[in-house]
Amino acid sequence: MTPSLRWAFGSFFFLYFAYVGLVSPYASLFFQDRGFSVIEIAALMSMLQITRIIGPFSWGWLSDYLSNRVGIIRFCSCLAAIVFLLIFFLQSYISFFIWMFVLHTILSSLMPLGESATIHALYKDNSFDKRYGRLRLWGSIGFIVMVLAAGELFQRKSIELYPFVGATVLLALAFISFQLHEPKMERRKMVKGELLIVLFNPDVRWFLVSGFFMIFAHASFYVFYSLYLSDLGYDKFQIGLFWALGVLAEVVFFYFQSKFLSKLDAEVILQAAFGIGVIRFVLIAFLPITSVLIVAQLMHAGTFAAHHSAANKLLQRWFTGPLQARGQALMATISYGLGGTLGGLCAGWIWELSQPRDVFVMSAFACGLAGTAIQKLRPRRYPAS
Repeated sequence: MTPSLRWAFGSFFFLYFAYVGLVSPYASLFFQDRGFSVIEIAALMSMLQITRIIGPFSWGWLSDYLSNRVGIIRFCSCLAAIVFLLIFFLQSYISFFIWMFVLHTILSSLMPLGESATIHALYKDNSFDKRYGRLRLWGSIGFIVMVLAAGELFQRKSIELYPFVGATVLLALAFISFQLHEPKMERRKMVKGELLIVLFNPDVRWFLVSGFFMIFAHASFYVFYSLYLSDLGYDKFQIGLFWALGVLAEVVFFYFQSKFLSKLDAEVILQAAFGIGVIRFVLIAFLPITSVLIVAQLMHAGTFAAHHSAANKLLQRWFTGPLQARGQALMATISYGLGGTLGGLCAGWIWELSQPRDVFVMSAFACGLAGTAIQKLRPRRYPAS
């Protein structure tokens, strides 16, 4: 992968996760400012996950069929920017609901296809362990820059500037998508049932179950962490600092990723990530003081970055060649789609009927289930990568 291409993919990750860094901490606050209830906000935010149930796999299938991931990324980036601009004309709750669904169905294509294109390019020159983390960390940096800059902006001015910031980021993402390229993909006829053959492997199914519960656990964090901190008395800028700290921790992991992936089985890293997740959410639930919340945010290096890198490496064992995009999309569908949707809705229900801390108790329990699932894998059956 040439330096200019690494720059393009790094910029793509930076801008995509800058958008995530806007939506995750501040969309719920924007909707709250519009007068929507907690349940209505939970339903709106669940669109981030619901659209990943069908969207990524549909886009992934189209990508494998056309053998043109980058072309689909460009189309979806431009369409997403156009759709986002409609926010300036929305008034009713139902219009926001439809808008969130359409926008994030389109955006659901970008990360699975972007990850697949990046991994394909890196595996072509045998540099995945060395370079993937250092490309992916630009996404984390984009997230940090956005949560800090937007938090300061919204604190000083108003959360009503949210649409202007989002439109700027997505227009820039559409522009940078035209700088992306990947090595030519071998186009071959899709074989009926080839995906099912992989799914009959019980290790694959347990792996997907673990991903489901891990993102189920994090759904409450993505949807309610900002509101939780707001209820504890933190202002918007301080909330942004907490989010930035967590992502800074993942940047450090991504930078040193090769040291872990080259020495430890991916299954071992996943097991550690799930254990860290249990501890992290218990701390958030029962010791919500600043010093402990800071420690909990540093654990994001394990619960997100380590999990993400190890999961992507495991996917390459089972979903290769023409199955690669669908493998990435299937993981997104089951974990972020089904897991994220059900986790977010359960969190909203618990938030309304019980105490806010119980949302994170549920998350700790889900991390434990993810750890139980990953223990079912049989790593010794695979040759060392």
